[in-house]
Amino acid sequence: MSLLFTPWRVRTLTVPNRAWVSAMCQYSAVDGVIGDWHLAHLGSLATGGFGLVMAEATAVAPEARISVRCPGLWNDEQVTAWRRVTAFAHAQETLVGVQLAHAGRKASTMAPWDDHLIAQPSEGGWTAVAPSALTFDGYPTPRPLRVDEIDQVVDQFAAAARRALSAGFDVLEIHAAHGYLLHQFLSPLSNQRDDEYGGSFENRTRLLRRVTAAVRAVDADVALFVRISATDWIEGGWDLDQSVALARELRDLGVDLVDVSSGGNVATAVIPAAPGYQVPFAGAVRRGADVATSAVGLITEPEQAEAILERGDADAVMVARAALRNPRWALQAAESLGEHIDWRPQLERARTVRAAR
Repeated sequence: MSLLFTPWRVRTLTVPNRAWVSAMCQYSAVDGVIGDWHLAHLGSLATGGFGLVMAEATAVAPEARISVRCPGLWNDEQVTAWRRVTAFAHAQETLVGVQLAHAGRKASTMAPWDDHLIAQPSEGGWTAVAPSALTFDGYPTPRPLRVDEIDQVVDQFAAAARRALSAGFDVLEIHAAHGYLLHQFLSPLSNQRDDEYGGSFENRTRLLRRVTAAVRAVDADVALFVRISATDWIEGGWDLDQSVALARELRDLGVDLVDVSSGGNVATAVIPAAPGYQVPFAGAVRRGADVATSAVGLITEPEQAEAILERGDADAVMVARAALRNPRWALQAAESLGEHIDWRPQLERARTVRAAR
């Protein structure tokens, strides 16, 4: 049996295979409420043979959204809307997770296809917040968070986690990557505070550790992931050694898997993107912190994914753009690797062996 199609056990959950869909923003919500697009998009992935489908970055508060079109989990209307997606996924015997997020200084944008970046107040925009009044390239200067507001952020993540479980999600992921708020606190390039949340490694990681503890306290049995950027790709920034040290602390706080990505906090960073370019980071975190990891980043071929697992670089593989191009990527991957997995009966006639007849 291929490793890619071997089950993975986490707490009370058994994920049927290790081919997973990474969270991908769709910029299609209205006032944080998802609609038919999300049901069709995530529903197609839920029929594609993946062991786990991660829903996109979902804001823990209105001002935590990346864009005015991003979804949220700060009210009950949003919970009700998400239940349509989770119910459909579960009907396909597919597990579904959600990425809880706060955009920080990279907030209050329009959708990527709009003709301007920053949303004005008349378009639903707001003043972004951050650890420090340091601007991300092309964005307005954010307002530094007060300590009491940092406490509120912790509470917002915990409340969103409770709503996520009420909405039917099987996995919770805390988004601490890609230059969003929790990553902004981690990196000395975006965090120049002189209080208990800035300066030392212990202080810069304090908010993420508090958020992680608060979300874990919501449910001792739910599978809990944290996505990190392993490096800022620039000297003096957040780096792999700090990521390994952080991952050890997250493991001890009850995190089951570290979802390892990179970059996003410095617009001018030179990132050598190539097939599997982030995989070594996942391997280093897995070995250095003795914690499960997932690998992501230009993973497009089944044989490539299988080799990542064979080398011990990760416990699971996250597929993103390849899944957008082909929502049934995992079904075809199984065929390519010689594995016979269950297909939905409506799709069975499309198996490779049948198509040849």
